Amino acid sequence: MNSQHLSLTSAVSGCPEPEHRRLRPVAMRPARTLFSMAVFEGEAEIGIDHHGELYRLRITRQGKLILTK
Repeated sequence: MNSQHLSLTSAVSGCPEPEHRRLRPVAMRPARTLFSMAVFEGEAEIGIDHHGELYRLRITRQGKLILTK
């Protein structure tokens, strides 16, 4: 077992931590990456239909993304 997955309690007691309690890597990548330039295609705002609800995703002047319903 990898020692990185043990909590302080389990390391002291010698018992492995249950699978669901193990720490996950901090920087987990999503299954698929979309580049904002490709999604926005030069626009500053796009609409996203999600289960019949319309959301707006826009790029701010500071270059951040804001999603609103």
